[in-house]
Amino acid sequence: MRLLLTLLVLHLFALPIWADEKYYEQHIKPLLATKCSSCHGALKQESDLRLDAGQLIHTGGASGPVLDLEQPPESLLLSRVQSADLDLRMPPEGQGEPLTREQIEVLTTWIRTGASFPKSEDIPPDPRQHWAYQVPRKAEIPQIKNEIGEVHPIDAFLLAKLQELQLPVAPHSDPATLVRRVYLDVLGLPPTADQQHQFLSDTSPDGWSQLVDELLDDPAYGERWGRHWMDVWRYSDWDGYKNELRGSQRHIWRWRDWIIESVNADKPYDRMIAEMLAADELAPTDDKTLRATGFLARNYHKSNRNIWLDATVEHTAKAFLGMTIDCARCHDHKYDPIGQPEYYAMRAVFEPHDVRTERLPGEADLLKQGLVRAYDAKLEEPTYLYIAGNEKHPDKENPVAPGLPEVIDLPYEPAPVDLPALAVYPSLRDYVEKEQLVAATAKVKASKNGLAESKDAADKPSHQQAVVAAVAELESLQARWAADRAKYAENVEAAKQQELARRAAAAENNAKLERARHTLLVKQRALSQAESSDQAEDKQKAALEKAQKEVNQAIKQRDEAQGLVQDTDTTKYSSVGTAYPAKSTGRRSALAGWITDRRNPLTARVAVNQIWMRHFGEPLVANVFDFGLRSPEPEHVELLDWLAVDFMEHDWSMKHLHRLILTSSAYRRASSISGKDFAVNLDQDPDNQFLWRSNVRRLDAESIRDSVLHVAGSLDRTQGGPDIDFNQGEKVFRRSLYFRHAYEKQMQMLVTFDAAAPNECYRRSQSIIPQQALALSNSSLVVEQSRRLAEKLSETALESEKFIRLAFESILCRDCTTQELAACQDFLESQAERLSQPEGLTPIAGVADASVPASKDSAQRARENLVHVLFNHNDFVTVR
Repeated sequence: MRLLLTLLVLHLFALPIWADEKYYEQHIKPLLATKCSSCHGALKQESDLRLDAGQLIHTGGASGPVLDLEQPPESLLLSRVQSADLDLRMPPEGQGEPLTREQIEVLTTWIRTGASFPKSEDIPPDPRQHWAYQVPRKAEIPQIKNEIGEVHPIDAFLLAKLQELQLPVAPHSDPATLVRRVYLDVLGLPPTADQQHQFLSDTSPDGWSQLVDELLDDPAYGERWGRHWMDVWRYSDWDGYKNELRGSQRHIWRWRDWIIESVNADKPYDRMIAEMLAADELAPTDDKTLRATGFLARNYHKSNRNIWLDATVEHTAKAFLGMTIDCARCHDHKYDPIGQPEYYAMRAVFEPHDVRTERLPGEADLLKQGLVRAYDAKLEEPTYLYIAGNEKHPDKENPVAPGLPEVIDLPYEPAPVDLPALAVYPSLRDYVEKEQLVAATAKVKASKNGLAESKDAADKPSHQQAVVAAVAELESLQARWAADRAKYAENVEAAKQQELARRAAAAENNAKLERARHTLLVKQRALSQAESSDQAEDKQKAALEKAQKEVNQAIKQRDEAQGLVQDTDTTKYSSVGTAYPAKSTGRRSALAGWITDRRNPLTARVAVNQIWMRHFGEPLVANVFDFGLRSPEPEHVELLDWLAVDFMEHDWSMKHLHRLILTSSAYRRASSISGKDFAVNLDQDPDNQFLWRSNVRRLDAESIRDSVLHVAGSLDRTQGGPDIDFNQGEKVFRRSLYFRHAYEKQMQMLVTFDAAAPNECYRRSQSIIPQQALALSNSSLVVEQSRRLAEKLSETALESEKFIRLAFESILCRDCTTQELAACQDFLESQAERLSQPEGLTPIAGVADASVPASKDSAQRARENLVHVLFNHNDFVTVR
């Protein structure tokens, strides 16, 4: 009997699964979308076959039906996915991994049981009709019934949906919470007690809008929002092993400063894009603007030019267009209407460009100082499509012309740009000549001083010749400068240029001869000293051989220099600087124009989405760097489009967009609600998709550290300048964005609180890990600032209650509750008593040494501990 039951169970398990419509939705549709839709979907229909909808699968293609429901194993679809012939197997080799055995069994089960699908299934439309590829339109603002009169545009769009769903909205947050929220959002720093009192005592109807304007005019706004854009644009300081540069560029911090300055100046966003992509074509001699091309220089990769260009293409598209064009590097994009050739066409836009570092006033050593900038180095450099994305297999028979994805139907018409002389030959800047001549003159002076100080008659000849050589080098430099300036000056006749070049060549050759003569005298003197040395015989012999060899080499160099001097007709000389191409391709400035064209459907939407996300905690479009077909039309698409068009209409002003958002009621709503009135909201919209309340957010890493310093009065508000060693974060009190931020070079406290990854961070993640609590508890910086703040507050608060209230107000920007006050008073009393008996205390292991010692007074030390506790309070790292 037991055997019969076992056989029955085995037989039941062997029976085929009944693949119903749900089975199709859960297994078949996702499988075919992943493996087949790129060639047999709405975008492309090879052999007239579509496999992206059940009805179309049953219809078949040019080869007839692909399903055989009477003899399922004979189905063409199954035979092609299982074929051993690589020419027949689907997906084709190089365009996707073959189906696994389990996946084939899933497909077989579905066909064997009738290949059912929902009859109401929608057939995917032409991807070119995707919402994000349509030019945004400014819809009519919904008319909302409201007793207070005209409704803010943002609120009108949101309230229209909320009223339709019959969901109530949360009231405005209390003023104290609200003022802290806006300070942290705009400046990345909390308000001081005085700033809180000033706002809370302002009863004017436009007090809020005035505060918003004041904050947007604060220089800290550029630092706060500059750091946000540094995330999106992948800011990274240089990285490498020891002093070897491997990624990004030295002095890239100048780009960071350009970002901050541009944001503070409210430079139009479209102009910022243009300058980052093509300042060398748009403003080729403006050093302040050229800093913007750090966006391109940041992608530098020493070991592989392809990695460099791949990153440039990928992140230009993601940052400005919300487009994952990198998915088309190896094959046509599986989801979006972007073919593989279009990827390489966009690469061709960047193919000629390179990076150089130019000299700045005051320092000739480019390792110490310089301006990093992009330029077109190889104007005729071809671009080849890599077969299956393999750089070892370029299709050299078919070079790819520069172009952009055709799904955005806008013209791309690059035209070569003639560059001014200063861009072609940057050494023409006056300070370069002046500094070189000063250095050469100083060398003459040093040589004369050496001659005057020489006391050994045997050394006199070499010192005298040193002066002659230094003077000749100065004269050579002057002559070469004259020739170079004539070469790049307008209206200088060719004959004059030739004459100056001849003089420069003669002066340079004479300087080489005089220096060679000096070198020979020095080597002959060394040989003489070796001959008279009293070293051991074997050491003297080696020294003599070495000295004689050097004399012979010096004689050879002198003779060669004498030969050069005899050629009085030559015009060949060494330029005082480096010359670069006189033209640029114009490809990148044309790209910038294409991206910022107001008919481009993506650019403004992507920017608005990024800014919205950082004010509300959630974006309007969930995937901030992919607005393609995998991003369905957002719930608030009309609001997004209205804001995008309004953004462009107001000259791409970010401050205008911030002001619009910050003055809305949606921004000012409370995040915490209670009561029966909102039970329906929590039931129907628990994730706050319709923005009936504000979202609770954790502060970002930089704001946590900066706020500790700011609250304690220790923050150094100096702006700009070279990156600071990331290991100095506990000791140097500058804002966090000024510390070195690169691969394996990040401040540990910032990493702990989810700082941006240098390689890519379009949207920061938020973790909750024990190390975060430990960072605030054990950090020497937090301990020191706790002691500083406690001392500062104690100067005006002798009574414990006043101290507690001031501490809450300073750190948490609110008053304490009755329960909190009682708990803190008990803590101060018990802690002071405990600390008054040090013999009974146990040192805490793992706490970093602080430069500010703990107070020797037990009551004051208890206050220090209370402040430290409040810095560890959840409210300190939370925006409510």
